[in-house]
Amino acid sequence: MYLLDTNTVSYFLKGRDMDLHQRMALALRNGQAAISVLSYAEIRYGQALMAGDDKRHPRINLLLKQVPALPWTVAAAEQFGLIKARNRQQGRLRDDMDTLIAAHAIAENLTLVTHNTRHFENTPGLRLEDWVSTP
Repeated sequence: MYLLDTNTVSYFLKGRDMDLHQRMALALRNGQAAISVLSYAEIRYGQALMAGDDKRHPRINLLLKQVPALPWTVAAAEQFGLIKARNRQQGRLRDDMDTLIAAHAIAENLTLVTHNTRHFENTPGLRLEDWVSTP
């Protein structure tokens, strides 16, 4: 089972990466992919910044209806605290949103699919995959 990071969904919405499109379509069809409610919020934020007549709105709305959004849990919050403390102790300052999403993937025992693998490197217990074939 996979947790799709916000940037993976963004690449998918651009529609230029056929390999990504096929992998996501298969994972969604088989019920093997979801997003965090945190990614849902980031996507809606990006959409809110777009002009009202932007042609991407219907595609975003359709995708968000098709991809399950997993709720944030106490288990995810526990993981966040551990990861953030470890990163601070090791002098690694990371974006809180990335840390929250990583914690969510670990808590749900999911593989995080992201093109920003360096943002998540050295996070104990986190499994990563990159499905984006474009640079």
